[in-house]
Amino acid sequence: MPLITARQNKGTSYVFAFAVMTALFFLWGFVTVMNDILMPHLKDAFKLSNTESALVQFAFFIAYGVVSLIYYLWSVTYGDPISKIGYRPGMVIALGICSMGCVLFYAAAEMETYGWFLAALFVLASGITLLQITANPYVALLGKPEGASGRLNLSQGFNSLGTALAPLLGGAIVFGTGKVEVDVLKLPYLLLALSFIAAATILGIMKLPEVQSGSMSRDAFRYPQLRLGMIAIFAYVGAEVTIGSFAIRFMGLPEVAGLPKHEADAFLVYYWGGAMTGRFLGTLALSQFSSAINRVLAMLGTAILLTAFLLLLTGKNVQEAWPYFILLLINMLGFIAGRGNASRLLLLFALIAAVLIAVASLGAGNIALWALLAAGLFNSVMWSNIFTLGIRDLGPSTSQGSSLLVMMIIGGALWPLLAGGLADGSFGLQKCLLIVIPCYLYIAFYGWFTGRMKWADTSVTHTKPGH
Repeated sequence: MPLITARQNKGTSYVFAFAVMTALFFLWGFVTVMNDILMPHLKDAFKLSNTESALVQFAFFIAYGVVSLIYYLWSVTYGDPISKIGYRPGMVIALGICSMGCVLFYAAAEMETYGWFLAALFVLASGITLLQITANPYVALLGKPEGASGRLNLSQGFNSLGTALAPLLGGAIVFGTGKVEVDVLKLPYLLLALSFIAAATILGIMKLPEVQSGSMSRDAFRYPQLRLGMIAIFAYVGAEVTIGSFAIRFMGLPEVAGLPKHEADAFLVYYWGGAMTGRFLGTLALSQFSSAINRVLAMLGTAILLTAFLLLLTGKNVQEAWPYFILLLINMLGFIAGRGNASRLLLLFALIAAVLIAVASLGAGNIALWALLAAGLFNSVMWSNIFTLGIRDLGPSTSQGSSLLVMMIIGGALWPLLAGGLADGSFGLQKCLLIVIPCYLYIAFYGWFTGRMKWADTSVTHTKPGH
C-alpha cells in the first residue's frame, strides 16, 4: 500500500511549517470555546431554555457532520479533493469560509435574530471542519510516523492555549459590560474575521512542505481502528463540549459554588487550561529522553510553569486552587504509568475522567467544582491519541479517514442538546452531566482494543528519541 509522506520544498522546513500549523490550531481553539461564552449570553439575551441555548453547540458541531459527510461522499465518488488540490490550498479555502462565518455575526447582531446567529455558527464551523480535515493529518504526516502522536499533542497543546484564553478574553468583552444585548458580539467576531483573513493571506504566500500520496484508496472504512475510532471521537467531543457548555452555569449553582458568570468564566480557564497542560505533558510523555528521570523532571518543570501561567491568568492564589494541584499530580502519575503508550493512556485517562464526572454530578461544593474542572486534564491527550490511532496504517486513505473522524465531531452537537433536555427536566443541571460517563467508558474500551491490535509499524505508539 503506498504511503503518504511529506516532501520538503527548497526553502521550507518542517519546523517552520509546524509553527504555522500550530498557530492555526490556536486560532480555531479560541473560536470553538467562544461558544461556551455565547451559550449563557444568548440564553439571557433571547430568554431561552437550556435546551434552546444548547442549539448554539448544535449549530456549530452539526456542521462537522454535514461537511465531513459531503467530503467523504465526494472522495469516494470523484476522488479525494485534498489529494487533488493539496493541503495548503485546502487550508486557505477553509480559513476564507471561517472569516465569512465571523462576518455573519455582525449581520445577526444587527437583525437581533437567534436563528441568524445559529446560521453564522454553522458557516464558521464549516470552515473549521475543512481546516480540521486538512490540518490534523498534515501535522501527523509532517515528519516521521513515530513522532505523529507527539506532534499532534504539541499542536493540540497550543489549541488548548486558545481554549484557555477564550473564556477570559471573550468573557471580559461579553460579560464585562454587564449588558445582555447582542451588540457586544460584533467587535470580537469582526476581530476574529480579520485574524482568519490574515492567516489565509500568510498561508497563501508562504512555502510549506508538500504532502505526496500514492493512488487514492476508497476503502478507509474497512479498517477497524478507524470505524471504532469514529465512535471514540464522537464520544470524546460530546463529553468535552457538554462539560464546557454547562460549566459556567454548573459553577453558578448554590450547591456547587454559587458563582456569578463573570467569576465562573475565570474558573473555566482551569478546564480548558488543564487540557492545555495535559497536552504539553503528553508531548513529553510520548517522547523519550536520555533517561526516565529527565523525562519526569521535564514534565514537572512544565507542569509548574503552566500552572503558574493559569494562576496569573485567573488572578487566583494557591490556597484557592489547591485541589487542582492534587489532580495535576494524579495526571502526571497517569502519564508515567502509561509509559508513553497512546492506547494505555486512553484507557487510564478515560476511566479517571468518568470517576471525576460522577463526583462532580453527585457531589457538592469545591469537591464537585474541581472534579468537573479537572476533567480537562484527562481529556487532554484523548483527541490526538484517538486521531493518530484511527488513521494509523491507512496509507493513501489517510485523508479520507481523517474526514470520517472529523465528521464524528458531530458528537459536540448532540450531547449538549441531550444534556440540556435533561437539565430542563427532572435530572437538573448538575446531574445532567452524568450522560457523559458512557462516553468515557467507550473511550476506555477503544484504548483497550487498540492496545491489543497488531500494527504494521509498532513504533508509532512508542515514540523514539528526537520526536
